[in-house]
Parts: sequence; structure tokens; C-alpha cells
Amino acid sequence: MAKRVLTFAEQREGKFKKSAFEAVRTGRKISDEISAEFLALVIGDENATKLAPELGGYGAEKVIVVQDDRLGSYSLTAYSKVISEVVNKYDVDYIFMSATAMGKELAPRVAGKIDAGFALDCTDLKVEDGEIIATRPVYAGKAFIKVKINSERKIYTLRPNVFTAGESDGKPAEVERFEVNLTDDDFSVVAFETVASTKGKLDVTEADIVVSGGRGLKAPENFKMIEELAEILGGAVGASRAVVDAGWRPHDEQVGQTGKTVSPKLYIAIGISGAIQHLAGMSSSKVIVAINKDKDAPIFQVADYGIAGDLFEVVPALIEELKKVLGKQ
Repeated sequence: MAKRVLTFAEQREGKFKKSAFEAVRTGRKISDEISAEFLALVIGDENATKLAPELGGYGAEKVIVVQDDRLGSYSLTAYSKVISEVVNKYDVDYIFMSATAMGKELAPRVAGKIDAGFALDCTDLKVEDGEIIATRPVYAGKAFIKVKINSERKIYTLRPNVFTAGESDGKPAEVERFEVNLTDDDFSVVAFETVASTKGKLDVTEADIVVSGGRGLKAPENFKMIEELAEILGGAVGASRAVVDAGWRPHDEQVGQTGKTVSPKLYIAIGISGAIQHLAGMSSSKVIVAINKDKDAPIFQVADYGIAGDLFEVVPALIEELKKVLGKQ
């Protein structure tokens, strides 16, 4: 019997997250390599059916849509039931989803329902002898291991910004509606409102460039330098746990083991010493630049480029030079 791969494409407030396109593209790539049929899944209210064809541009020829007005708001119990029933109905062998807050909560619940093994927060996937080998971090990012799931059904969550979505080719996908009998008991917990404290700003987990500040900035008002540099580069603002705990920045900007895990193309750490908890959240960045007056700071051990100097001299000079180069005077 032919194998099937299913990617759950996460959408919020009427649009797909960037990580959903990455997951769909990766799911299609892997399905081609193991000669499996590929399906995508969208869950939501009436907007889900309208959004679904967009996934065709990222490799999904068929998208399963489960639509219910109550699914417009995320519910762990309802969403996990929907995914499980779709997996059983379509006899799916491999399930992919993004390692977002939603994906990290859904994966273990779904795994328990369908008796699947799962690999979380994967940073690489390879096919060897017809088997998927996943690479994922362990020990707070200090090491990476390769794992093979031996159960019949397998779930993989993919770290955002690590896998490439590429550009959409604009080809719409075929949409197939699937009905799931949902009762009020399936909605025991519902997220009825999502409030973003950084409305209008880039999410650090999906930004290609992240500029983070730490305790070396000495005072919250000095984060204006971080904000200005991030704006010039078109990036997002991040922060270390120390400054978040001090109330300088909101928690949704925190990068690290107890914050968000980021994998941007460029990560600039300013005034951050580089405690292991922080490194756990950004060590998979493509290029890391560190600015710190302490030449022995741990951050320099993972940095591709480092400046051992006074950030209050270095950062303003960097901002002025970038303004000249990028024509943003």
C-alpha cells in the first residue's frame, strides 16, 4: 500500500504563518523522496476553505479542509481530534507540523491518540534507505542527535526558519472538504482571543534578521538603539531573559531556553554574555554577530563575527554606516 504524508498547515487570523509554507514545502520534498502521496491539512472556520488553495504554490496538490465555525479559535482538544481523525481516514504514515507554540502542544497529544512516535523541533531531515532521519537539538542546544522513529506512524515538528519555503509558483491546490463530528465536549479549552503586545512588529521566530539586546545595555531606554538597528535592517527585536525579567522588554521578545527559539539568517547579539540558556534559543542561526565589551564572553564561542568593544560606541557607528550603505539617511 502506498505511503501517505500529511502536513498540518497552521493559520492564524485568516492567513498562513510563514512556517506553514516551510512545513508544506518540506513535506512535499520528503514525500517525493520516499515515493509517498502528499496531502496538506487546514483547520479553521469558513476562511480555511478560502485559504487552502494557496498551499498549491508550495507543493500541495490536494488540501484537506476541516471547517467549523468553532474551529476559528484554536482548541487543543478539538484540533487534536480533527488531525487524528484525518490521519485515520486517509491512512497517513508521516505527519509534519511546525514547531510553533501550537505545534509543540499538538504533536504529543496527536501522537498519543494515533500511537505515533514523534521527533520535536527538527532542524534537518534526510532520507536514508527509505527511512527519514531527523536531526534535533538536545541538552539545551549544546548537542544535536540523529533519530529514526520506529513506530508505524511518525510525527515531526519542524523548527521555523530552518527549512526553506521558497517562492510560491502560484498554482492553486485542489480542495477536499472532510467532516468531523465535533461536540461541545471537544472544545473543553478554547483560545478565544490572541493579543499581540508587539502588534505590527515582526515575530522573532519568523524574522530573517533578529537584533537582540541584553543587560549590557544598562537601561531600558537604551533599547532604542536595538529598535533602530532592527528597523534599518528590516528585522525583529529580541531580548535576553535578564532584561525581560527586569521588565525592560515584553516576554514575547525573549530568546532562549525559557523564551523563543529562533533561526534567522542573521542574529546580532548586543550586550549579551551568552549564557547557555540564551544560546539554546539562537545557536541554529545561519550567521551570528556578537558585540560585547568582554572579549571572553561565551557568546563569542558561537559567533561567526565578533566585536569586543563598547556597544555604546560600536552600535551608533554601525547604525550610521548602515544608513549610508542602505541609503536610509
